[in-house]
Amino acid sequence: MNTNLQQGREKLQTVIRTVRGLWLTIRRLLREQFNKNIYTSILFTNVTAFVVGLIALMMFSSFVVKQVTYDQAQEELLRKAKRVNFALSQEKDQAWWAASAEQTSDQAQDRQDLLAFLSDIFDARITIFDVEGSIMGTSARQEVVLDSKIEEKFLEILSRGETTIARTVDRETGQLIFVAVVPMGNNKDDIENGILLETKPFNPDLSLNKMRLYQIIGGMVILVILIIVSIYLAMRISSPISRLATTVAEISRGSDVLSVEGQSLDEINVLAIQINKLALRLQKIQTESSRMEEDRSRLFAEISHELRTPLTAVLGFVEAIRDGMVQDKALLERYLDIIYTQTVHITRLVDDILALSRLESGTIIVEKLPVEMTALAQGVVISMESAANSKNTSILLEKKTENAIVIGDVDRMEQIIRNLVKNAIRATENGIIKVGVEARQGEVLLTIEDNGIGIPPDDLPHIWDRFYRVKNQGGSHIQEKGTGLGLVIVKKLIQLQGGKIEVVSQLGKGTTFSISFPILLPEIGLPGASPNK
Repeated sequence: MNTNLQQGREKLQTVIRTVRGLWLTIRRLLREQFNKNIYTSILFTNVTAFVVGLIALMMFSSFVVKQVTYDQAQEELLRKAKRVNFALSQEKDQAWWAASAEQTSDQAQDRQDLLAFLSDIFDARITIFDVEGSIMGTSARQEVVLDSKIEEKFLEILSRGETTIARTVDRETGQLIFVAVVPMGNNKDDIENGILLETKPFNPDLSLNKMRLYQIIGGMVILVILIIVSIYLAMRISSPISRLATTVAEISRGSDVLSVEGQSLDEINVLAIQINKLALRLQKIQTESSRMEEDRSRLFAEISHELRTPLTAVLGFVEAIRDGMVQDKALLERYLDIIYTQTVHITRLVDDILALSRLESGTIIVEKLPVEMTALAQGVVISMESAANSKNTSILLEKKTENAIVIGDVDRMEQIIRNLVKNAIRATENGIIKVGVEARQGEVLLTIEDNGIGIPPDDLPHIWDRFYRVKNQGGSHIQEKGTGLGLVIVKKLIQLQGGKIEVVSQLGKGTTFSISFPILLPEIGLPGASPNK
């Protein structure tokens, strides 16, 4: 016994494992097919939704048909019950309340004939019973055993005094039966007898089977149409996406942007437009990256070149001194002066490179405070008079306005003026440098004008380039002690504070730098307003 039970359990577990493995395999295959591509996804989704919907429709329609059929049968039975009750109530000569033993054979036969007649007319079995449940008469006497009673539930329904439809099941056939329980007569307060009308409703199974057959045939036709539509829809969606994917692959290989013409779906058009924007942005980023890489390579080369010359000089003089090749004290001092000068130059070059790097990376933050340009320019002029006098050059401040207030960083503004004045001193000997401040058309105009050697026309467009030095006619560097970054730093500082710089120069006659900033009117405190008053 235990062995058989154990074997049964093992077989059951084997079947469960087999069914579970089969279900997991089917689910995995369905998932793979569903996620394979748009064709299978759309087709599988539509077919599954249609099959589920068709099954739900068939179940719902069967339920509705049965409910409608049964409701109609109940309403019809209710009408029959009322008419039977009326017909029996009109037969006043029938003593329905008398017991069967007290009835004569003629009365019993008349009662039987009347019930049979009504049963044939209304197509229902009629039973009359008293309040105790004893059957007093029936349209089918042969089915009733002497002194038989009806079910208790019908007595409970009769006690309510209302005509009620109940459902029961035939014990032999299992078929549904509708039973109408009717209080006999019109007096609801004094119920003596009751009437049972039993009828078998129309069986809707045959009609439902035909309806299901028609639904299945129609569903198969619709399913074929649905498959065709799904394939067409999948092709309509996937074809432009495939072309789009191919074009994106070409873009990734460096081809031009894709064309949005001829796309059939708005969503595809929007996607193509966005991809175009992304492609253009990537091209711009690549171009900018290439340009930045070129600039960085060029900057490293320029820095290496600029540092190599002074470092080579310093290294040569240091080696000569270390090897004892310089015995003359005057020559040694000269070598040391050259080493010091070149070291200072290297230090300035490194400082300028770091400053330019911070400017180009945007890490320098300038203050936004009112700055009085006349007083600032006057302080720079006074501080650089001695350097100008060493070259027999005069510096003049031309003050042309009383209101020269701008918004900016006072230290950066001073650095701008000082660098430009220093360049003017280098380029001018036995001459005059004029620093002018004036207000016109809502701007403060600062000019640094010299009558020095000037800048050749070929060199003028390049003075804003890094490490570019202007040469005079003799071939020597004008900015022989400069780093070639001063004007680059000046221009970036001016732009960082919302200003503009222009330059005009004639060879042999001098150079004029013009810088403009929006003016700040004291009356309203807004930069850039035109001083009409």
